[in-house]
Amino acid sequence: MNAVPRKLSLDEWDERYAELRRAGLTEPAYGGPLRRHRVEGGDRRLDHLCLDNSAASLRLWNLLLSEEQRLRQARARGFKIVGAMKDLGTVPVMAYSLPNLVAFYPDGAWWIPCLMEQSDGLLRIADSLGIDESFCPVRAILGAFVTQAHFPLPDLLTCSVGAVCDDFSAIAQRLEALGSRILWWEMPRRRRPDPDEPAARLPGGFAAPASQVALVQFELDRVRQALESLAGQALDEARLAAGIRAANRIRRLLAALRRQVYARDPCPLPALEMLVAEMLAIHFCSDQAETAAVLQGLLMEVQSRVAKGQGVLPAAAARIFWVNPVADLRIMNLLEECGGRVCGTDYMFTHALDEIPADVPPLEGLARTALADPMVGSAEDRAERICADFRAWGAEALLIARIPGASHCAREGEVIRNCAQARLGVPALEIEVPSISDAMRPSLRSRIEALVETVRNRRSA
Repeated sequence: MNAVPRKLSLDEWDERYAELRRAGLTEPAYGGPLRRHRVEGGDRRLDHLCLDNSAASLRLWNLLLSEEQRLRQARARGFKIVGAMKDLGTVPVMAYSLPNLVAFYPDGAWWIPCLMEQSDGLLRIADSLGIDESFCPVRAILGAFVTQAHFPLPDLLTCSVGAVCDDFSAIAQRLEALGSRILWWEMPRRRRPDPDEPAARLPGGFAAPASQVALVQFELDRVRQALESLAGQALDEARLAAGIRAANRIRRLLAALRRQVYARDPCPLPALEMLVAEMLAIHFCSDQAETAAVLQGLLMEVQSRVAKGQGVLPAAAARIFWVNPVADLRIMNLLEECGGRVCGTDYMFTHALDEIPADVPPLEGLARTALADPMVGSAEDRAERICADFRAWGAEALLIARIPGASHCAREGEVIRNCAQARLGVPALEIEVPSISDAMRPSLRSRIEALVETVRNRRSA
């Protein structure tokens, strides 16, 4: 089943799938050809994406694109469904600590207009509800709840509130006004401890006042009680600790994968597959065990390629540190077409990649992790971590993807860019990427090519 690493179009994947089947490919229950997601699921964007040709990547894409089916099957088996909004990596860990709960992020609906090339109508529904294009594309979540066509309505819906994106807060409040009952839990704006103030170290190197950790721990205990009530079972410290160990195993697998991919030349796995892989950490794509299996498969594929000196991109591609996820997945292909590669990331959930502290009580460990969210502190704090990670990965340039309409993107990109240029002295580019970027593609290509050319010129200077 081994083949020279390269990226394939959907048409080319048809033949590749047949080849893998002839070679004895063993697939999980959700497996099958990628084509079916285009034909049956309406994921039209697949026609325009270039996808890695490994069996491991096939399993990754099938896991991602079969989540709705998996959620509906879980409900049919008697599982209760938790919709966790905005905290990105905390409530799902708690939910999966109970044997009869499954969790997902309704926030993921922001990719639906891209994958379905706006044939879904979700953004039009949001417009009709007063949430127009001046808001972040995550407004698609409103249409998904109204149509009930993309995921089953959760039995419990939670949302962190306080130091979160203003857009998301407004959208979630509109969702509640439409009849969705939400368990809100408070997330304070993280601040640096005052001198002599009791403090706690957070994953990723941040610090916060111990009083803030205690507050978040109190709020998460409210969530814990709601999960217990939903499951009809106790979520005690032993179960939480076991849930944290399972989550940390996935985070370690992802850390190993990132080390192998971002530190190697030639690059052994494309940026698009790495973006999807990193996203798995926040809620395990509604199946924690399969997420671990998918990441293990990707890691083995990458290790094999590294051992053979194989890469999916030409050697010496410009090493780009990427900030913020893109609403249009095709942009990750575009970076590589322009001669770049992703070498380090901050997709707004770095706290979901760091291991949850296991040397403190479980709820305290989760509270520390939640407070490490780069989006609940200052832009300066986030820029500081980006600079540290930039150095660690040996990146050569910074690319910031501004999300149209997102309130946090108004000035944050400028702060990050200025910090990187002042501290690192590296070229930095900020671009804006809508859900479908085809009309902007020539302009985006020119700007990314200019960044790549700057990197090449600096190498030879």
